[in-house]
Amino acid sequence: MKSNQNRRIFIKNLGLLSLSASVSPLILQSCGGTTTQTVEEEAAKEMFFKISLAQWSLHKALFAGELDNLDFAAYAKNEFGIHAVEYVNGFFKDKGNDKDYLSQMKTRAADNGIENVLIMVDGEGYLGDVDAVARMKSVDDHKKWVEAAQFLGCHSIRVNAFGRGSAEEVGAAAIDGLRALSEFAQPFGINVIVENHGSYSSNGKWLANVIQSTGMANCGTLPDFGNFCIRRSDESEWGGECVEEYDRYMGVTEMMPYAKGVSAKTYDFDENGDCIETDYRKMLKIVKDAGYRGYIGIEYEGSALSEVEGIKATKSLLERVGMELS
Repeated sequence: MKSNQNRRIFIKNLGLLSLSASVSPLILQSCGGTTTQTVEEEAAKEMFFKISLAQWSLHKALFAGELDNLDFAAYAKNEFGIHAVEYVNGFFKDKGNDKDYLSQMKTRAADNGIENVLIMVDGEGYLGDVDAVARMKSVDDHKKWVEAAQFLGCHSIRVNAFGRGSAEEVGAAAIDGLRALSEFAQPFGINVIVENHGSYSSNGKWLANVIQSTGMANCGTLPDFGNFCIRRSDESEWGGECVEEYDRYMGVTEMMPYAKGVSAKTYDFDENGDCIETDYRKMLKIVKDAGYRGYIGIEYEGSALSEVEGIKATKSLLERVGMELS
């Protein structure tokens, strides 16, 4: 076998640093040996992070019924060569307590050699609700997803810290709600992680302070390279045009000390395959310098490319820049 350094040179000489999902497996063979390596295996050895696929990247196909939630894990492997997935509860919303259904998800993932990483949870109320009764109901409504995550073998559930009120009021409420849910999740071995998902949560300093103030080791962040709109043209959770954005590089830097996952958001690409809205070299260096070595989940939300091609483009970008920085 050649050394890792020689393998890197070999890959570069073949022009395979993009490592797109369309590259056939079994393409690299060690010179003078009998061991065959796939491109994905080479990338995994070299990069400082691993790649997962966020289910939301395929939300159009899933909502249209072109892809079923139960087939998602196998699809990630067969279409993209990705062996770890991040689920979205909205695609099996009524199955949080359905052990038969969850068993099917678990079995299909295991049969395909897929690691279940986390569940992104939406639609279960506001953990930062300033009304204590509503906030505790939200905590209770999230509990089934903690149990589902443990059953599936995930390490985390991703939640939202949304609420209506001043930054101080919502912050205090979010600390209380997240602490309560994290205390419940701790015996299950599940992390409760918050994404920058609009409003105050997209202010990196605010969110870092909230997470730190819970005092819970299993409460952390899921920095998303996008989603840094802190004020919209109306007061709804998601509605209206964005009228004020937080600096994404500063936000990710502030969130990384508490990160238990990272989300690689992309919309558009230039002729060189680089993300237009985010400098991936700058962003991935922030992630690396923070000492993060876990999964980075692909979350393509663009429209210029199809979902499949957008995922492949994001994967190629992550692999190319990841190899450069590793």
